[in-house]
Amino acid sequence: MKKNIIPAIRLTLVCFVFFSGIYTLVVLGAAQFTANKGKGDVVVSNGKTYFANLGQKFTNDKYFYSRPSAVDYNAAAAGASNKGPSNPEYLKTVQTRIDTFLVHNPGIKKEAIPSDLVTSSGSGLDPDISVPAARVQVKRIAAIRGIGGGNLEQLILSNTEKPLLGLFGTEKINVLKLNIALDNLK
Repeated sequence: MKKNIIPAIRLTLVCFVFFSGIYTLVVLGAAQFTANKGKGDVVVSNGKTYFANLGQKFTNDKYFYSRPSAVDYNAAAAGASNKGPSNPEYLKTVQTRIDTFLVHNPGIKKEAIPSDLVTSSGSGLDPDISVPAARVQVKRIAAIRGIGGGNLEQLILSNTEKPLLGLFGTEKINVLKLNIALDNLK
């Protein structure tokens, strides 16, 4: 018994020191090389502070809609619904989101709705939407705000983030930054 317990205690102590000390300091050190030194992407608008790396809830028709959240945009409860694509409850939720989108965007066909506007991400806090998800909303926003569709297209283009190194990921748009730019349009 002594033959097994002593090495187990040693291993526990080594893991404790490594994972609670050394590893933590390495991650903290690496974070110092990021834009905000690991504190997130902070955006201040109209005296309010937002984190652009967390999804925000935009449901007002004069704004671009965010990606739906399974946790109602609560960062403390981040997570997915964990329901599979054939789960009847999940399918009902997606259909409700489709129906709601079609009510607020008349003239758009169901097939034209990008999936990221009716399905939540794995974290439930995705701050980005795809370029097609932004473009499908242009008609509604242009009509409500009295802005030309061309101006909104230009706004979408100027807020589009390209894939990392042109290879990794897809083009995406941060909804918070896009809506702040939309409010700042003259």
